[in-house]
Amino acid sequence: MITLYGYPRTRSLRVSWLLEELGLEWQYHLVNFAKGEHKSAEYLALCPQGKVPTLHDKNIVLTESAAICLYLAEKYGKHWLPKPATAEAAKQLEWISFIITELEQPLWSMGKHKFALPKPIRLPEMLSVASWEFKKAIQTAETWLPASEFLIGNFPTVADILLTHTLNWAVKFDQKLPPKLEKYRQHMSGRPTLLRALTQEQQALANNQP
Repeated sequence: MITLYGYPRTRSLRVSWLLEELGLEWQYHLVNFAKGEHKSAEYLALCPQGKVPTLHDKNIVLTESAAICLYLAEKYGKHWLPKPATAEAAKQLEWISFIITELEQPLWSMGKHKFALPKPIRLPEMLSVASWEFKKAIQTAETWLPASEFLIGNFPTVADILLTHTLNWAVKFDQKLPPKLEKYRQHMSGRPTLLRALTQEQQALANNQP
């Protein structure tokens, strides 16, 4: 049985969404940050960083959401990946690298300096810097966005899940998206598999409440 350790609406949602897309049998293990479960000895043995997501699949333990999604697609759903060593595969690698290093990075900077870092080392000035960085990166993404329904041709790939999750995070942080990306975000966010993943995460949290 595949086990996903996560918390609602964090990067674990990328993985739960893909698991639903692949139609796999899996279970969700809530890591309740409010209760300090990410610092427990049990969880740190799986993920020394104390972050989510973590995936446990038989004898494999993986962290880092992009790596987990690529692993799952390679093992259980190659139709979610372009054919290796093709122009499409190269383009997906470019998108994934850009999403993780350029598009997500300023959003996470906002999150860190709003709530994630200890209060004494949060810098309010970082919010405007991060917003400027995001606006620059999002214009690149808008330029790159193809006319096709998905990022790589006529079928969704791992890159689509990573980009959509990141764009939803941006909207939550009150960042305005250019028109093509906003249309793409709404289209991808309407997939029933995303709703099922969200529901499972939220139900796990509700069941964990006192």
